[in-house]
Amino acid sequence: MRKFIATRLVYTIITVFMVSLIVFFMVRLRGDPIAVMAPPTFSEEQVARMRTAWGFDRPVGEQYVIFLQKAVTGDFGQSIQARRPAMELVLERLGNTYLLSLTSALLGLVIALPLGIISALKRNSWIDFLSTVFASVGTAMPGFWLGLMLIIVFSVNLRILPAFGALEPAAIIMPTITLGVGMAARLSRITRSAMLEVMNQDYIRTAYSKGLNRRSVVVQHALRNALIPIVTIFGLQLGWLLGGSVIVESVFSWPGLGRLMIESINVRDITVVQAGLLWFALSFILINLAVDVLYVFLDPRIQYD
Repeated sequence: MRKFIATRLVYTIITVFMVSLIVFFMVRLRGDPIAVMAPPTFSEEQVARMRTAWGFDRPVGEQYVIFLQKAVTGDFGQSIQARRPAMELVLERLGNTYLLSLTSALLGLVIALPLGIISALKRNSWIDFLSTVFASVGTAMPGFWLGLMLIIVFSVNLRILPAFGALEPAAIIMPTITLGVGMAARLSRITRSAMLEVMNQDYIRTAYSKGLNRRSVVVQHALRNALIPIVTIFGLQLGWLLGGSVIVESVFSWPGLGRLMIESINVRDITVVQAGLLWFALSFILINLAVDVLYVFLDPRIQYD
């Protein structure tokens, strides 16, 4: 167990290092970053001074080493627009993004697990049919479209929910539904498939033959053994929620990291973009690490080399 966790931590560090390389060179795909950052009114002399001040006049390898050294301490430089540390801006918005992702994930679980279990237990029934329709529609429906429909119905027509911002607690309801429905649709089908596979196993029939009631068999035996694929998809979907929040936060003007990224890209604020991308990547990597470690607790029979 300890060896496995240590190995996964090493892989995590290597992955973070590779992500830092991608983030560093991504802003250089269009050539000199200063040519992108500098206002069009700057003279060549002002652009040269700006290039020296930001360290872009040094060799690329040296620039990356400096970038990596500072990134480890959370120093990504000053925001060009806000004139504040880029990491400070990211951390201000990060909590709102995590809050939205977690509430959406909880909503997805609350809908998907009961729906998937009931669909498996009542296979080919009308409940299973409705579950299939919900999963198909929820998976195919774009998040931004659902968000706009919710705004039209509950904000414009009924006027019972705020459409934008985060000034009141009710403002999180529609963004949560927008992200949570898509997750519930995908997770419910995985839950159904996993439960159907488990319910046909011999140990389930043995549990019934011992006189255990249906609830005990489903919860203590079937669901527990079906959790591995469910946890896998849940971890992937949680990472998807972080990425999907970029669009949803823009639709609802939710003050999260995704919206900050869009704003920074529009004004070419490279330092904030780099800090935000690394945080998104690090969050996704840590989610995958947590899922891998959770496998061992769910099924001790799993062996890792």
